[in-house]
Amino acid sequence: MKASNTSHRPWTLLFLLFILPAAHAQQRYAASGVVLSVDPAHHSMRVSCDEIRGVMEGMIMTFAVPDAKSLASLSRGAIVDFTLVVSHDASHAENIRVRRYESADREPSKVRRLEALDEALRGPVHTLAVGQAVPDFALTDQQKRPVHFHDFAGRVVALNFVYTRCLLPEYCIRSSNNFGALQKQFHDRLGKDLVLLTITFDPVHDQPEILREYSKGWNADPENWRFLTGTSPDVQRVCDLFGVNFLPDEGLFAHSLHTAIIDRNGKLVANLEGNEFTAKQFADLLETALDSAK
Repeated sequence: MKASNTSHRPWTLLFLLFILPAAHAQQRYAASGVVLSVDPAHHSMRVSCDEIRGVMEGMIMTFAVPDAKSLASLSRGAIVDFTLVVSHDASHAENIRVRRYESADREPSKVRRLEALDEALRGPVHTLAVGQAVPDFALTDQQKRPVHFHDFAGRVVALNFVYTRCLLPEYCIRSSNNFGALQKQFHDRLGKDLVLLTITFDPVHDQPEILREYSKGWNADPENWRFLTGTSPDVQRVCDLFGVNFLPDEGLFAHSLHTAIIDRNGKLVANLEGNEFTAKQFADLLETALDSAK
């Protein structure tokens, strides 16, 4: 069941009655998901939800949020944990918490420990906030063609960061796989409405020829899924804009994870950190940007 874009009713009562045991006046469930939109005027949020085992599969739902203050810290792309409260005639979300990406795995945790050193050496960098315009940048794609960000004006851009020597399936490989799923799902909209950009943060190794071979592994359409490299300063500047941290580590890289969506007007819609979202959830978020009015 998918909530309507135009309706502000949280769930249908039929679904509520179906999942709620008749013997209980109220049930509470731990829930989580990716925020697709926030509507303070109607005290609601729309979420691409994770599965609640034994209750519902993962799906898009709109939830009433009685405590309007809970919505103040939310933005599209935020990963949230919350309590779903269901009674016989209504439901709502409470105890909403934005989940900060924290991983016990070696790569992200090591990056966080070294961020302070990096900032001390280079000074503070400017990272874009949601709603800010993305400045133009120039890189080179896997076909050795120059690419300017402003070339994509009027189209939605999905952007991620990888390096081709990454061997960990839950990091760069997962991110590329997610974009492969996007290419299949939005095939009819690629080029005219949507562009996929994958930027390497290892430009010394990841030259266009390397990126071209890497892109073949994902059956990437070179016209609509561009793998980008450039000079080290140019790549560093783009990484800084999106909060991507990377540091050489025993011949490879320790790095953070960011996946972003930019709207048709060149403004940042969402910047998801980490890997705690599914390909479907990112696609749901991307679809909200594609369906927004030009």
